[in-house]
Amino acid sequence: MVLHQYDYIFAIGTLFAMLDAYNNGANDVANAWATSVSSRSVTYRQAMVFGTVFEMLGAICVGARTADTIKNGIIPNSAFRDNAGVQMLAFTCALAAASSWVMWCTRHSAHVSSTYSLVSAVAGVGVATVGASQVQWGWNNGKGLGAIFAGLVMAPTISGCFGSIIFTLIKVIVHMRKNPVPWAVYSSPFWFLLASTLCTLSIVYKGSPNLGLNKKPSWYIAAVTMGCGGGVCLLSALFFVPYLRARVIKKDYTVRWYMFFLGPLLWNRPAPEDAETAHIPNYAVVQDDDDEGNEKKNAALGGSPKSVAESNLTANDLQMPEPAHSDGEKELVSNEAKQLSYKEIAAQGDRRLREKLIKKRAPIGWALRTLRDNPMGPGQIYELHNIKMLAKRIPAMIVCGLLYGFHYDIHAAQTGIAGTPDGQRMQRVYAHAKKYPNEVEHTYSFIQVLTACTASFAHGANDIGNSVGPWAVIYSAWKTGNAAASKAPVPVWQLAVLAAMISVGLITYGFNIMKVMGNKITYHSPSRGCSMEMGAALTVLIFSQYSLPVSTSMCITGATVGVGLCNGTWRAVNWQRVTLLLISWFATIPVAGTLGGCLMGLFINAPHFF
Repeated sequence: MVLHQYDYIFAIGTLFAMLDAYNNGANDVANAWATSVSSRSVTYRQAMVFGTVFEMLGAICVGARTADTIKNGIIPNSAFRDNAGVQMLAFTCALAAASSWVMWCTRHSAHVSSTYSLVSAVAGVGVATVGASQVQWGWNNGKGLGAIFAGLVMAPTISGCFGSIIFTLIKVIVHMRKNPVPWAVYSSPFWFLLASTLCTLSIVYKGSPNLGLNKKPSWYIAAVTMGCGGGVCLLSALFFVPYLRARVIKKDYTVRWYMFFLGPLLWNRPAPEDAETAHIPNYAVVQDDDDEGNEKKNAALGGSPKSVAESNLTANDLQMPEPAHSDGEKELVSNEAKQLSYKEIAAQGDRRLREKLIKKRAPIGWALRTLRDNPMGPGQIYELHNIKMLAKRIPAMIVCGLLYGFHYDIHAAQTGIAGTPDGQRMQRVYAHAKKYPNEVEHTYSFIQVLTACTASFAHGANDIGNSVGPWAVIYSAWKTGNAAASKAPVPVWQLAVLAAMISVGLITYGFNIMKVMGNKITYHSPSRGCSMEMGAALTVLIFSQYSLPVSTSMCITGATVGVGLCNGTWRAVNWQRVTLLLISWFATIPVAGTLGGCLMGLFINAPHFF
């Protein structure tokens, strides 16, 4: 029986569930891919494509178990006394509180955990609805708040240990050798084996209940897992190693990316006589030269000023000239100018990017020209001339929202502004990290693509439960009119819809979080990046197998700090950024919980409307 009187609650709950998934993509998924973009292993556009595909796969194949924890493990269904309306309203308020908090933080480039935002909001709603005694504060077989909040410390610590172990292994096997390039090339199939085995195991061993793979015998699970991992390892040895050997070791600059498919035929391919150096990208975070000329210099200022040492333009160059004053007045004016210089440079950088993009024939150029040439007129928005102008501006605003991130230079934003305390801080951090040969880093850039996809798969498996858990409760209660029906399995179509919203958030607004992560914490390179992502993916999938929602953001941050400490000194980590992250993580719990509880308290005590 469909309860039509609750249709509006279902509609609002669906809206906030999609908004929460969007914010999850813009915040948590962006943080997961910031490592790959920071290491220059992938571009922002490539990250969007790979992230979308593997988020969907992880959510659909593995995401149902963590969703069950969110919807049943914190507030028991019996606490609602079969009142479907109250249950729907409770989880709608939780979604509203969590999505509002995460949206505000994302807008201000503050990185928070969407997982703990929702969990805290559900707990706050539970206190306001059924009382504190009914909320599962303890372990509750791994599904209560005690188990979930234990991950606040466990997740970054475990992922940091995993990341540091993996990077230390890479250092011992490859970086510490006198000739590390051959060691990097010939050991690469092992990392393909590890990543593919991990991804396959997560699907087969405890995959989606709808697939029934978790009911297979142990020999079947072991055979499929090792078969898939070994198959990927064999393919990488047959096709990837010969390609990389010709390109990096033999320095054959005539080898193109599509020759990868030739595999063994590349083994004895003669290199050109003038092959002296390998033509590979420069993976240094701070580069002394600009290979792409002035065009890239302008692009690097998009929404953020130039990176350290990337050009001769500094904070002092962009300050306005000072008027004539006495020495005391001049010093005071100079200090005031320095206080405003960061915002001034950022604003000028944003204008430089728009001026560059507005000349393009691409859709982003058309949209910016439309907005420039069709300003709003005088009077209120409902004036006839303004309504006509909005008809032209709205499509252009949508295009700008969708495509602006594709043209944003995230790498330049991460390295700091020359001449400012932030830029000087990042210079000190990078100085304590050893730089390895580009030939070696180029090898791991391919491996990092796979590890990033594995991390994205792990995120889809774990964090989809944040949004789909409460939405599944709302949908089941709305459809059947029975609060106990929320125990039913989560439909696959709900996982797919919210996974798509996560991808939209990553594509359209993920750059706002990426610019303050990655290299802002420690020096990144492909070999470091794949270690960070593998450590985070291992941690997330382990927690997911035990139905424990854990923050992917915390895992990748913990792995980043762990790998940074492998440089041999604590100075290789930007502890100011880490401290700000910790503050935002711990502030999320009381803020989201209080906001959810207040919302539910207001509605539940308002004049009854159902």
